[in-house]
Amino acid sequence: MATETSAPAPTTTTTATTAEVTPLPAFSPDLYQRAWASIPHPTLPLIATCHHHSVTVFSLSTLSKHSVLTGGHTRSVRSAAWQPPRGKVAFGNGKEAKRLRLVTGSFDTTAGVWTWDQGRREERLEREVRLQNNSEGDKGGEEEEEDEWELTLVLEGHENEVKSVNYSPSGQYLATCSRDKSVWIWEDVGNPNPSSEEEEEEDEDEDEWETVAVLQEHDGDVKAVTWCPDVPGRKSKYAPPRRYGDDVLASASYDNTVRLWREDGDGEWVCVAVLEGHEGTVWGVAWEGKPRENDKFPRLLSWGADEVVRVWSLRDPEEEEEEGHAAGAAGGNNSWGFGVPNTMRRSLKEEWECTAVLPKVHKGDIYSVAWSTETGLLASVGSDGVLALYQETTSTIAPEKKTEEEDEEMTNGDAPTTNATAATAPGSWKVLTTVKSAHGPYEINHITWCKRYDAGSERKGEEEMLVTTGDDGVVRPWQVRIQ
Repeated sequence: MATETSAPAPTTTTTATTAEVTPLPAFSPDLYQRAWASIPHPTLPLIATCHHHSVTVFSLSTLSKHSVLTGGHTRSVRSAAWQPPRGKVAFGNGKEAKRLRLVTGSFDTTAGVWTWDQGRREERLEREVRLQNNSEGDKGGEEEEEDEWELTLVLEGHENEVKSVNYSPSGQYLATCSRDKSVWIWEDVGNPNPSSEEEEEEDEDEDEWETVAVLQEHDGDVKAVTWCPDVPGRKSKYAPPRRYGDDVLASASYDNTVRLWREDGDGEWVCVAVLEGHEGTVWGVAWEGKPRENDKFPRLLSWGADEVVRVWSLRDPEEEEEEGHAAGAAGGNNSWGFGVPNTMRRSLKEEWECTAVLPKVHKGDIYSVAWSTETGLLASVGSDGVLALYQETTSTIAPEKKTEEEDEEMTNGDAPTTNATAATAPGSWKVLTTVKSAHGPYEINHITWCKRYDAGSERKGEEEMLVTTGDDGVVRPWQVRIQ
């Protein structure tokens, strides 16, 4: 279950920085058709853009087309996800490289599993990995483009459009969601490290998938799914008790809610929390990827048609235990049990709070929000064509003052001590800057942070930029300067 809390008034607040967001040259070529999302590879200088029936992979080094995935879907490709490295592929020259795999979700009700052809194309891929920034990186690419990616498997089961696909941090699980109100969890049970003797059976060994769960508790179209990243807080003392696995999945829906899912001790995926508060469709969710102070559990963002971005935090286990004992002593119900059907009481075990609401900027649906893993800055886009950048400010909370009677009671009449210290806590969010008409008159469907590798970057592979994707078919990078 979820609640909303109000924090104590801060006594001092750190001065927020200012920022400047300026456009960089757009990726080429323009797609000239509505583009839905652009997903950066977690380690390579590549970014995959979903549009029409295809996915175009751009190079972050040259800001130009690297390759194209086409011919696998009969309707628009709405989403894509890179599989985290799970195995190695042997090159003919004795070298090894991580297998490159991309999953696509389409309005044709299927998800496609694509694998990079590591044969004669290894030299070009190696040039990308070495981040070379010269024209040789595209030599010979156009002639054999269609042979670079192979559709090795089609995942079927959804009854309507697949809206979102996302891999777990280990790459073991894949989540898909659909307009059919369901979330599916698939497991990659193939051999991630086939030996040379198995090369003839490589396709069969590498592409074995099983459906491990079909979750149907949402009351509307499920718009997005995303897994909690593998950051220290996911397994710290602030994580929920060890009655669940480490993987946490969040789903956003047309029913105005966000649901959180975990695998229990019996291997069943169950809903552990329902986050309520939005007054319209929840278009998306995103986890905090930057480790928190004291390794606290990652926070979660949600946003939607009500033009609101919410920040959710998991309550500390100690707080839940104390409140549980208090409720038991008073003969009350658990906060997650009251009014919930008996079949659900066992699974609703986590207490989440809405701890912040970002300043309102957008005048229309918010389609996408991205949370920087480096700076902690947030960026949002939506139907109004506005790009907004936000920063969180930390606050110092003064200890609560007591009345003279309370002081006398606690000290038995002795002089009161003054050893109370102020606490540091997350504060409010401030809008640093906005860019109006970031894609001209067109809606912006997606925004993401990614590393810069282009020639204009001062710190390749370290410096961050924003990338927006819009109805105009333009994939536009943005330079972000913090002052």
